[in-house]
Amino acid sequence: MSQHAPLIIDIAGTSLTKADRQRLQHPLVGGLILFARNWQDRAQLTALCRAIKKVRPDVLVCVDHEGGRVQRFKTDGFTHLPPMHVLGELWMADALQATNIATACGYVLASELRACGVDFSFTPVLDLDFGDSSVIGNRAFHRDPRVVSMLAKSLVHGLLQAGMGNCGKHFPGHGFVTADSHTAIPVDKRSLKAILADDAAPYGWLNTSLRSVMPAHVIYPKVDKRPAGFSEKWLQEILRGKLDFQGAIFSDDLSMAGARKIDGQDVSYTEAAIAALQAGCDLALLCNQSLGDGQELDALLAGLAEAQLKGLWHPDEASEARRQALLPVGPAPEWDALMTQPAYMQALWLVP
Repeated sequence: MSQHAPLIIDIAGTSLTKADRQRLQHPLVGGLILFARNWQDRAQLTALCRAIKKVRPDVLVCVDHEGGRVQRFKTDGFTHLPPMHVLGELWMADALQATNIATACGYVLASELRACGVDFSFTPVLDLDFGDSSVIGNRAFHRDPRVVSMLAKSLVHGLLQAGMGNCGKHFPGHGFVTADSHTAIPVDKRSLKAILADDAAPYGWLNTSLRSVMPAHVIYPKVDKRPAGFSEKWLQEILRGKLDFQGAIFSDDLSMAGARKIDGQDVSYTEAAIAALQAGCDLALLCNQSLGDGQELDALLAGLAEAQLKGLWHPDEASEARRQALLPVGPAPEWDALMTQPAYMQALWLVP
């Protein structure tokens, strides 16, 4: 088993710089997340992913590509996928057809990404649509956790058909709070019983389907004073123990406001990453710190390496196995071949 590589980092541009290559070669880096700024066209994206894999064949190339307003690549042939709320509306008209369409969306999403060399998308959103959250909004399938679970399972089936893993987010639920954890620390004052019966229910029902989970930067004070992504109670006792989840756990972006304060104290990115890993995350995500001179990224790499030497954080073989299990299965299609593939054409016809 190779060394546990828990960090997911980013790059600033549309091609790799010397500094990007050096960071990618760092043994603690296990993944790279792409954004719209890393996109010019399909040829460029394909060349970038190829260059990344040349440096580190085992690195997980990730993106937030859900559909609707969270879709990083939208031009040069990429299908505009609907927000997941559209699938929830279709469910109300014809439930079984909605599940079929959800599978088609997952297949199109994953096969187009894989044809350009991207391994993995942080999808599906399992948050419930309470109608009050601006950050979740129409990214959610539905208010009913049973509908969310069935549509998410169908979408995951489509991803799997194209050889791609999945990530249920944001555990145990971000839909009830109105604050945006990118800029604030939302607080959800409901009881554990209420959350498990409603928002967190899909995680139990989908524990054999989900390959990874991303916790919310939300504090649930009746359960723990720490946000879920830094809470051993949420991640180990509830997600792994009570809900029997066996896959990988990602931290949400450690640069978000919801991650910069733990136990009432302001923390550094390194301290946040250590806290996430100690709580039970297998992987820690730090976004948008490659912009400028990348000083924060280099500080995190050095800080986590030092923490390992001091015994503050211990590499974990099981965590590394879970990371590697997220890499795609089977060969990726060439884009031109994909465009005439019967399964893709059938799925494309179903996308709303």
